[in-house]
Amino acid sequence: MDLGLKGKVAAVMAASEGIGFGVARALAEEGCLVAICARRPDRLDEAAKTLRSETGAEVWTCVADVAKPAGPETVIDGAVAHFGQKRLDVLVNNGGGPKPGPTAETTDAQWRSAFELLVLSNVRASRAAFPHMKAHGGSITNIVSTSVKQPIENLVLSNSLRSAVVGLAKTLSLEWAPHKIRVNNVLPGSIATIRIEEILKDEAARRGISVADARLAREGAIPLGRYGTPLDLGRTVAFLASRHADYITGQSLSVDGGATRWVHG
Repeated sequence: MDLGLKGKVAAVMAASEGIGFGVARALAEEGCLVAICARRPDRLDEAAKTLRSETGAEVWTCVADVAKPAGPETVIDGAVAHFGQKRLDVLVNNGGGPKPGPTAETTDAQWRSAFELLVLSNVRASRAAFPHMKAHGGSITNIVSTSVKQPIENLVLSNSLRSAVVGLAKTLSLEWAPHKIRVNNVLPGSIATIRIEEILKDEAARRGISVADARLAREGAIPLGRYGTPLDLGRTVAFLASRHADYITGQSLSVDGGATRWVHG
């Protein structure tokens, strides 16, 4: 299926590895001009080399921290200027996850830091993208979590603050619909990344079992019988960014192998 993304300008936040890289890979495979950012120059350069060599895509990199006030705008404005298209067609908001921990042990400082990372990064990036999309439309997809439908034990920061992103997306999908800007959320379940390994280590420690046993237990609870890959999720994002999803906005789509026990999605 031709998604109609060839030559479109796409910016993917925090894309040097994991889910962000999988999304960038999927968009690159579809012929997008892809801008990626990350905090570490070495990992960012390696990711760009891989994308260029394996997909043939034009890739632009920007060292930036999406949790910092100027980070998202720097990436978006830089991408538009670099590719010379005077437009942005696709924005994918992504970032790392906050540390696991119970509510009683989570400090104000941790709440503030997580708010910058999970909520304000999306606000700032979407706001920066708007001027480059409003004349011709575009797609904004937020990488969130299935925790907005089914809270995950010991992840109070993620459970709470990612729900704010869903509220933001729904609001923007209404406000920006007249400009043909679509805003959706993708909710990853257990995707094989460094983040899931961190969660498994925490779970194993709390339950007094090995990480291997924690991994098997989680995998066994997935109806499709395996962890997802970053590319599984990336191809979902590419579809939502494509012409085939022109009538989809304000939605939250789980990509979790059927693991979320939620009737409505």
